[in-house]
Amino acid sequence: MSEGKTQIDKRNKALSVSPLKSSSTIGAALAFLGFNRSIPMLHGSQGCTAFGKVFFVRHFREPIPLQTTAMDQVSSVMGSEDNVVEGLKAICEKSAPAMVGVPTTGLAETQGSDIHMAVGDFRKKYPQFGHIPVIAVSTPDYSGCTESGFAAAVNALIDVMVPLADVAATRPGLRKKQVTVLVGSFLTPGDLEVLKEMIESFGLRPVLVPDLSDSLDGHLTDSDFSPLTIGGTAVSEISELGNSLATIVVGASMYKAADLLAQRTAVPDWRFEHLMGLEAVDALVHALSEISGEPVPERLERGRAQLQDAMLDTHFMLGMTRVAIAADPDLLYGFSHLLTDMGAKTVAAVAPANAPILKSVAAEKVKLGDLEDLEKLAVEYDAELLISNSHAAELSRRMSIPLLRVGFPQYDLLGGFQRVWIGYQGTKQTLFDLANILLDLERGEIHPYHSVLSQKRSSTPSSIQTPELHHVSETSPEHRGQQH
Repeated sequence: MSEGKTQIDKRNKALSVSPLKSSSTIGAALAFLGFNRSIPMLHGSQGCTAFGKVFFVRHFREPIPLQTTAMDQVSSVMGSEDNVVEGLKAICEKSAPAMVGVPTTGLAETQGSDIHMAVGDFRKKYPQFGHIPVIAVSTPDYSGCTESGFAAAVNALIDVMVPLADVAATRPGLRKKQVTVLVGSFLTPGDLEVLKEMIESFGLRPVLVPDLSDSLDGHLTDSDFSPLTIGGTAVSEISELGNSLATIVVGASMYKAADLLAQRTAVPDWRFEHLMGLEAVDALVHALSEISGEPVPERLERGRAQLQDAMLDTHFMLGMTRVAIAADPDLLYGFSHLLTDMGAKTVAAVAPANAPILKSVAAEKVKLGDLEDLEKLAVEYDAELLISNSHAAELSRRMSIPLLRVGFPQYDLLGGFQRVWIGYQGTKQTLFDLANILLDLERGEIHPYHSVLSQKRSSTPSSIQTPELHHVSETSPEHRGQQH
């Protein structure tokens, strides 16, 4: 990631008006949902978990397995570690999960609960559950956003389950076809499916950490409701990451986890801030060819040519378009650069939390704030298009500016979680969608020319257009001059 010069405009008000973000607690829970037979147990009140579950159900349209430590008035004051211990015991006894994730909430953090100490007490009190990994992570919902919570959960997972680099434990390249893929929260299950297919087309076997494309892709199963996740990366795969041939990292938010994984395993990694646009996808394809030693498949070559043609077709509409974007840092960065590549300009950029990648966003400045800030900036700079999640739908209607829904949550339309934004095909469809929105505004449309001479003549004399004639009087000096 190159260091940019984008100005970061920090918050200057004491409250959020029309909040943009979803909490870091939800982000951590989302990461744990990407592993097979796992379950997140939020350390907080029942209301905290119920609120997050509503977000997940409305976005994915699926039953979501979530549990809670059910803090009440007494435990909020006197201490809540016992809630964690007994909650873990109940889950392990009843469901026998492959892994339990324990992200904290604002209530637990404000109370001062030591989540790691509580997990230690559980290990001492119930050693019979020692084979079940428990991943504790501090994710107060008053700090960070979905992206930061997601990244923190993956980092904590690696810290607990990946052993330190050792000749006996980790041997990079032992599994000659295995590639570890650390993926950011901005990638949809549809994106992850396409990413896996791209990697497999080079003869490699991807292990996604985490893999929402297998657990939250909206597929039906023959089994009844399960209290645990169905699908996702097997927890047993995590301890084998040190034997991978390479690690691919998608999203700057995952770089901290990537640093820890590299330190633990010594497996070489390739890092990408995003996978939208010709240059970004080319970089991934080149890396996969280098890792596998295989040539680029013809299908990807054809997909690249199709994207190039789509760029030619849509740049008439997208060029000079003024766009306002509100999203988590990684997604904001990716879209701003895709739009810049097409000649558009990001005139308003809003992020819910700070991150190093924001300094490289393709905009003059990034505002850390909410949707009220987005509205003010969009009006000030005369934005023609909004890009954000469903929280911005009302803003779009009020301002009469079209909205392209991206990110999490998307609760006012179906299939947003399966939408593909990355790769050659995903980028192509994104450009078409943006251009079609602008065509509705008659941006870039070339209207047909109707010649006056080709119009059909009507029987009514008044409808016949004739050139104006300059009549000269016979008695005028000009007429007498012409007679001579």
